Amino acid sequence: MAMRPRRSVLYIPGDNPRALDKARGLPADSIIIDLEDSVAPTNKEAARAGALDAIREGGYGSREIILRVNPIETPWGMSDLHAAVGAAPDAILVPKVSQPGDITGTAKVLKAVDAAPNIRLWAMIETPLGIINAREIAACGPDPENRLSCFVLGTNDLLKESRARSSNQRFAVVPWLAMTLVAARAYGLDVIDGVYNDFKDDLGFRAECEHGRTLGMDGKTLIHPSQVQPCNSVFSPTDEEVAWAFKIIKAFEEPENARKGVITVDGKMVERLHLVMARRVAAIANAINARSRAEEPWF
Repeated sequence: MAMRPRRSVLYIPGDNPRALDKARGLPADSIIIDLEDSVAPTNKEAARAGALDAIREGGYGSREIILRVNPIETPWGMSDLHAAVGAAPDAILVPKVSQPGDITGTAKVLKAVDAAPNIRLWAMIETPLGIINAREIAACGPDPENRLSCFVLGTNDLLKESRARSSNQRFAVVPWLAMTLVAARAYGLDVIDGVYNDFKDDLGFRAECEHGRTLGMDGKTLIHPSQVQPCNSVFSPTDEEVAWAFKIIKAFEEPENARKGVITVDGKMVERLHLVMARRVAAIANAINARSRAEEPWF
């Protein structure tokens, strides 16, 4: 089972060459080079050029590189898409996805310009319609023609559009996060939590990371390099989780358990669904371990 960790997903404005260069040395799993919200209209063309230069230059190692383009209906959107194809990032993040057509339409544009098949699409879920239509949008995922592999929550925009508050452990936001997450999981997609705006509030940030992980998020989008390490820590399997996964895998590998649906491990009932979960934990741990150049894999 091959897994790609997406614990820490750092936004970087496309018109900030210093930050783009610095990102090559950060331990973030993924980098979103942004051409949309963080770039002023007067600087869109320069941001696109700078982002494409950075992607072509490379040097990001195993970090996943995603380019967030402007919406197709804007003056810059179609040019962003065409330019992205030439630079070949790992994925293109489609903003303000509110209906399945936002994904299928983008995929058709990529097909029309012969985009490399390994360029994936990520969907930004940041509107009330996006939440309402999350299931239908996620259903685009199983069709390889649509390229969809990941949802990203735009919690700031959701708060703005809904007029809700982010206080009390995101009480108002949790139903939307849960709806989106379950829809994504039903169709095999990853889900990345929204940003935490106060990058100087370490305790608050870590608490929200823990909150997101409890909900089932794969990782969190970030706005500052200082958030990368604590985010990686929270979204990594703990030593205890990895050890338990290892035990489950080994137990089901025993000849006497090969055909059993339920076994006992350390006095606990374990089903084959726990084996699936254990293999995922072990695979993620292996990928993290390999990324940090550890000498020995977990199993």
